[in-house]
Amino acid sequence: MVERVGITSAMTREEVEQFREDTPGVKHSAYFMNAGASLMPSPVDAAIRQHLDREMQLGGYAAADEYVDELDGVYASVARLIGASEDEIAITENATVAWQMAFYSQQLSAGDRILTSEAEYGANFVAFLQMRKRLGVEIDVVPSDSTGQLDTEALEQMIDERVRLIAITWVPTNGGLVNPAERVGEIASRHGIFYLLDACQSVGQMDVDVNALRCDALSATGRKFLRGPRGTGFLYVRRGVLESLEPPVLDHFSAPWAKLDTYSLRADARRFETWENAYALRAGLRVAVDYALGIGIDRIQERSTMLADRLRSGLETSDRIRVLDLGVNPCAIVSFSIEGQSAQAVVDSAARSGLVIGTSGPHSTLLDATRRDLPVVNRASPHYFNTEDEIDRLVEYLTGIAA
Repeated sequence: MVERVGITSAMTREEVEQFREDTPGVKHSAYFMNAGASLMPSPVDAAIRQHLDREMQLGGYAAADEYVDELDGVYASVARLIGASEDEIAITENATVAWQMAFYSQQLSAGDRILTSEAEYGANFVAFLQMRKRLGVEIDVVPSDSTGQLDTEALEQMIDERVRLIAITWVPTNGGLVNPAERVGEIASRHGIFYLLDACQSVGQMDVDVNALRCDALSATGRKFLRGPRGTGFLYVRRGVLESLEPPVLDHFSAPWAKLDTYSLRADARRFETWENAYALRAGLRVAVDYALGIGIDRIQERSTMLADRLRSGLETSDRIRVLDLGVNPCAIVSFSIEGQSAQAVVDSAARSGLVIGTSGPHSTLLDATRRDLPVVNRASPHYFNTEDEIDRLVEYLTGIAA
């Protein structure tokens, strides 16, 4: 296993300026959409373009052969990012594909129970519903505690011999809630239940250690806080459970055709991949991971959280702005609504002032949105390359239009 990076010093003004110099997009706007699709740093863009140039000059196969070491290096980089081993990593088109590969590999049957959270992501819950329709599995939602986090005591009490899967979203798409993923892992491990963790909004802004989490599988994307290209994601599958999982879709890469009537699954997590992939994007993903590791994930988390806390505190000065984040220690996603104004109108007006924020609709987190009667909400997600001045500009603008 590759040694994990650990740096604890705060970022200097000079470092932030360098990160901004590496991020051409900051010259156009104050960008707070990192929970949707962040701004790629120049080295990521350069890696993608370099590979595409070689594909144009040599053809796709020859370009891949020329850069085979760099392309295969993405496995080591991702493994280092999350504290895993290279053979436990699969590269996918996005986080949803990664999650689906793990989920649809489960051997579920009628009467089996799936436990999930009130903050579960829409794509995941639709898959649960499909398995209920197709197989007759049961879906049970673990209630939240008084802070809005998944109630781990309730989870413990809900477990019986029919629970086959615990699948939760660590950080939801509609706010800064951070579910107690490590504690859930302790419970799942103690009961011998497969634990699938959606870390799509966590990777890149928070320290992620799959050993501390005790998850059996973890899915993530490249385009959000990791600052990689769209069309990239990855799946971690713990080595101890790999042999028990057969992917729902196979080809001769994931399962080599050994004899005329026999195939043999790969022994590593690449059994969840297929032969063809976007090599240029893979090159960009590796550089994005290495860029983040070079900074230090703990330093990124410290600064991003500080900026989000500054934003929340500023918004809470207005009695017409409702900050909607749940949990004990919210992360770098800030959700809010402004009395009397639609979320999209706020996005549009902010954009005209050079402030890029987004929205999150009820369909993405329907359980939570229904429970809290949430409309489409606004979402701002600062990252380490944002400045305090940009945060203050956003606060001034939003409190101004709310007045």
